[in-house]
Amino acid sequence: MPSHDVMPNMELYQPVQVEDALAIADRLADRGWLVGGGQDTYGWLKDRAKSVDAMIDLSAIEELRGVRDIDDGIEIGALTTLTEVANNDIIKSRYSLLSSAAGRVASPQIRNIGTLGGNVSQDVRCWYYRRGLSCYRAGGNLCYADTPQGMNREHALFETSRCVAASPSDTAPALVALDASMVIRSLDSERIVAAEDYFVGPANDIESTTVLRPGEILTAVRIPSTWANATFYFEKVADRNVWDFPLVNIAAAFKVSGGNIEDSRIVCGSVQCTPRRVTNVENAIRGRAKNAETAESVASMATEGARELAHNGFKIPLMQNLVKKAISA
Repeated sequence: MPSHDVMPNMELYQPVQVEDALAIADRLADRGWLVGGGQDTYGWLKDRAKSVDAMIDLSAIEELRGVRDIDDGIEIGALTTLTEVANNDIIKSRYSLLSSAAGRVASPQIRNIGTLGGNVSQDVRCWYYRRGLSCYRAGGNLCYADTPQGMNREHALFETSRCVAASPSDTAPALVALDASMVIRSLDSERIVAAEDYFVGPANDIESTTVLRPGEILTAVRIPSTWANATFYFEKVADRNVWDFPLVNIAAAFKVSGGNIEDSRIVCGSVQCTPRRVTNVENAIRGRAKNAETAESVASMATEGARELAHNGFKIPLMQNLVKKAISA
């Protein structure tokens, strides 16, 4: 049996320029593993659940850090730590939804190292998958969690095509709610992808959770001024306040005038493999008062189409109550 106390043998690259990182990533393709803060990476590799020939450590690339004003909003380098995102004055003043979400990730120690790009790009948290079992997501022909005996308390309610694992990110719903865009670079091109389209579910690609492809690097996140200084609400429900992944979280942005909701974006996390926008609720509350009466009347709409598993049915009233709190707060 191989020791799980040490890293397996592999090549290590530590570029200091984006161009060098892109060249290495292009050459290695799917044989290389991109590392930002490494909080998700090292567990995979030490447990031998995944293996690669080389690791590309991006942490020395200063160009991928920091928060900058751009023509129509801000740009956040993908290697900006979660602590920096949570504490940045620009984000706190204009986009406090994201600073609140980043401040709830894991523990202070992890936030000091973990990056925004890593938090939105991490793989799912199903323990069957992470233990190296041959499930659908790992190339097998069974979802161990979606069985009568499966442990699926933390798993998805929606869009469970073969795989019922849920997205673990706290910042992803906030970025979707803020209508952010993801800047993705390869050796010879750059593409901009809406945050809502950055994440992919198992029906589209069961082996990936984002649109990133071998040779590509997420270099930055751009947030437009569209939702700057809106009325925000973020809440995360977890078994413990520190370290734990969300059971359900919610990120919501409202444009309110005269007490009425002109527009909104309401996004829940950990209820499917991707952040879930509850557009039916958004449409139902447009033009209505932002109060408890409105919230009560639409809360049940948030979970229309949910399919509960053996042990995660509690997520349905939990999700409804979070949507209700976001609207009435």
